[in-house]
Amino acid sequence: MEDDAGYRRKEIKELIPPSDDYARKLYTADPLRQGYLRSAVRELRLPRGSRGLDLGCGIGLQEPILADEIGPDGHITGLDISTPFLDYASRIMEIYGMQGMTSFVRGDIYDLPFDDNAFDWIWSADCAGYQTREPHGLIKGLSRVVKPGGILSILMWSSQMLLPGYPLLEARLNTTSSGIAPFSREMSSGLHFLRALGWFREAGLQNATARTFVGECSAPLSGDDRESLIDLIDMRWTDVQPELEPEDWKLFQSLTRPDSPQFILDLPDYYAFFTATLFYGRVP
Repeated sequence: MEDDAGYRRKEIKELIPPSDDYARKLYTADPLRQGYLRSAVRELRLPRGSRGLDLGCGIGLQEPILADEIGPDGHITGLDISTPFLDYASRIMEIYGMQGMTSFVRGDIYDLPFDDNAFDWIWSADCAGYQTREPHGLIKGLSRVVKPGGILSILMWSSQMLLPGYPLLEARLNTTSSGIAPFSREMSSGLHFLRALGWFREAGLQNATARTFVGECSAPLSGDDRESLIDLIDMRWTDVQPELEPEDWKLFQSLTRPDSPQFILDLPDYYAFFTATLFYGRVP
C-alpha cells in the first residue's frame, strides 16, 4: 500500500495543471529541499501552540513542516501576492487535513495587512530580503507584526554545485543575471542577502544569528530526485543563453537535456549539494 506521503504527493501533482509551469516546478523541486527546510525550522525552536506568519508562502509546501513544530493548537497564516498560489495552498492544506490550523491572505510583504504584535514568529523562505532596495525598512516593517520576544527569520538559497566535473561552466553560469539572483549588478554590496545580519542588527533585532544548512543527493537517483534536479537546474539558471559564450551554452544544453547522451544526471557517480542560509533574531 502506498504510504501517506506518496499518496499526498500524487494528489498535489494532480491538483496543479501542466500549464502552470512555475507552480509545478515548485512542487517537483520540493523533495530535495525538505531535509534542509526541516533542519532550519527546528533551529528556530518555535513554541508549541504559537501563531506564525509565512511570508511568500507560495503554494503552501512548507506549512506542514511548520505545523509539525508548533503542533495542532498552533496556527499559520500564509501570505503571498499570487492569488492562484493561495488557491493551490488552500487546496493542498485540505489534502493534508490542515484547514483548521492554516489561513491564507493575499498581500505585499512591504505593506503587511496585519495589526501590530499579531504573531509569535515570522518565517520566510526565498522571499523576504530578495531584491530589496531598503532591507532595514523591510525588517522594521516585518518586526511590527511580531510580538516582543518573538522570532523573525529569513531563509535564502545561498549556493550550489549541481554540475559535478564542470566547475568552470558552473562558475560562468553563476556570473549570469540568473546565477547571481537575488542580487543584481547595480546593487551595492550591503544589499547582498548574505549581509542580512547587519540588516537585523540595524533594525534593532536581538541575538541576530546566521546558520547554513546543506542538502545533497547522489546516484542512483530516484525518479522524484531526477525530476527535482531537472527543474532545480532550470529554475537556477533561467534564460542564460544571451550571457554565455556559444561553446558554454552548447555544453550546458548537452549536460542538462534529458534526451542528451551527456545528460549529467545519468552519471553513475553523480553527486550534488546545495545550501540555504537562515538569518533570525528576536524582536525586542
